[in-house]
Amino acid sequence: MTSSIRVAAAQMTSINDLAANFSTCSRLVKEAASAGAKMICFPENFSYVGAADGDSLKIAEPLDGPIMKGYCSLARESSMWLSLGGFQEKGFDVDVPGGAVFKESSFTEAGKKIVALDSPFGRLGLTVCYDLRFPEIYQQLRFHHGAQVLLVPSAFTKVTGEAHWEILLRARAIETQCYVIAAAQAGKHSEKRESFGETLIIDPWGSVIGRLPDRVSTGLAVADIDFSLLGSVREKMPISKHRKPLDF
Repeated sequence: MTSSIRVAAAQMTSINDLAANFSTCSRLVKEAASAGAKMICFPENFSYVGAADGDSLKIAEPLDGPIMKGYCSLARESSMWLSLGGFQEKGFDVDVPGGAVFKESSFTEAGKKIVALDSPFGRLGLTVCYDLRFPEIYQQLRFHHGAQVLLVPSAFTKVTGEAHWEILLRARAIETQCYVIAAAQAGKHSEKRESFGETLIIDPWGSVIGRLPDRVSTGLAVADIDFSLLGSVREKMPISKHRKPLDF
């Protein structure tokens, strides 16, 4: 693993058209490669966002199905690592006052494991969207699973995004001393659904080092993961040594 490596986070407005979304992802992969990135992170529901209830169930398929095979081929052909934000969101129910109501637990199953894995881009901690509101997940990823880079592919609503998106992401970076890569859905997917956008890459000090502030368009945020900076932050403020077990 080199001391520094470039990554990209994609922002897109996925729709209920698998082929159109794949075309968008292919274009973004080429743009990321041209920018010198070795990995591109796509947002949650990158491959499909239904326009009506039940649409996602109709196109759902196993990981070895045609959809994933297409993206695997794209990764091989471009010599690029693809972080795919997931076909489904983790199960949760949200009722935003004055906003949309999501009852995703009625058709998706919640994850049961905290997952981290090694890669050329450091040890990655994998999370999705609503996980962001539960800091204990990120604490586990850092202090028990050795994560260095936290992935947060998301599709925040406009109401919750405006209120909480950036501050929660920066908090997760600061309290874990990890890089955070937050690829986001943006804009109107259909008459019923709209996402906040503002794709971000944040360093272990909590500074935003990559931002796509346009909350409507498709594009990339690009930044370098600097492992010497990560080591320096953790050495100068060794919170892993200072943490105390909480017994209540």
